[in-house]
Amino acid sequence: MDLKKVERVYSKYASMYDHTFGKVFQQSRESAVRGLPVQPGHRILEVGIGTGEALPLYPSHCEVLGIDLSDGMLEHARRRVDEYQLDHVTLQRMDAGNMDLPDDHFDIVMAAYVVTAVPDYRVVVDEMIRVCKPGGRIVMLNHFSNGNKVIAAVEKLISPLCKHLGFRTDLALHTVLEGTSLTVASKQKVNPLRFWHLVECVNKKNGHQPVFANGFATNGHVS
Repeated sequence: MDLKKVERVYSKYASMYDHTFGKVFQQSRESAVRGLPVQPGHRILEVGIGTGEALPLYPSHCEVLGIDLSDGMLEHARRRVDEYQLDHVTLQRMDAGNMDLPDDHFDIVMAAYVVTAVPDYRVVVDEMIRVCKPGGRIVMLNHFSNGNKVIAAVEKLISPLCKHLGFRTDLALHTVLEGTSLTVASKQKVNPLRFWHLVECVNKKNGHQPVFANGFATNGHVS
């Protein structure tokens, strides 16, 4: 997948996304956003905002920046921002692999169905880590290949076809996290068909040991 192809594919999806893929993935997306430990004044970045389906779920006491490469997707997201009068939300067209954003700026970075839909997942994950504060949370909602050899073989077989549709199926979570400063705090399977994973990570860059509510304690242990 190259960047221009990804943008072209998702711009084509934009007009029908909410009625197709959006409906399929909406329940898991809602679960991900509602589970975030958002505090007043928190800065949140959603990478790959798409049509902005999750935007009305963010509390108004935080600041939300949604970015996407697709103009078509962003057009629908802007309509949603206007419709719901989401004054705490800003949208920008931006490449997730080359964000024009400052270091250590966001308390929470959310990426739903992103890391398997970009040309270079490593570059995107590194960028998310860069813009996220030490001790902040990076949340990925995605399909990741599991350890089942039969399923993994099928995923690898169909991956070239899926790439033409704008995503890949053969990427494992441990591959995504290997060599990064991210530590998994929690992981759960979510719908549809419990085939997708909601993975919450603590950004331990610079050796930071965070303290979080909702079960997060010092030393990165989940209580």
